[in-house]
Amino acid sequence: MKIAFATSDNETIDQHFAQANQFAVWEIASDQASFSGLEEIEATDDNVDDKINARLKVLGDCTIIYVTQIGGPAAARLVANKIHPVKSKGEEKIEDVVDKLQQVLKNNPPPWLRRAMNK
Repeated sequence: MKIAFATSDNETIDQHFAQANQFAVWEIASDQASFSGLEEIEATDDNVDDKINARLKVLGDCTIIYVTQIGGPAAARLVANKIHPVKSKGEEKIEDVVDKLQQVLKNNPPPWLRRAMNK
């Protein structure tokens, strides 16, 4: 599955969803993980809907998006598009989160993750 991480340095999850200019995208399975690329977000004005739409356009095929913060309307739009938003616990290293996700996938994923995997 494709997972996106809001990042400024391609190493840590350190950006708010609507303020992130780039997202690191990874392909993750229980037995392998690979960096797919860095997705750049085109600059938009301060209109919240435009910011959300710009991110959905680029990240619409992702299953999960990790961020430091996300507003209610943006989270609702992601969920409506079958994308699960996850707030990071502080500024976590992307590779650490990838490792944790793989461990969860190998064992017994929680129901929300099983649903997300079936996207």
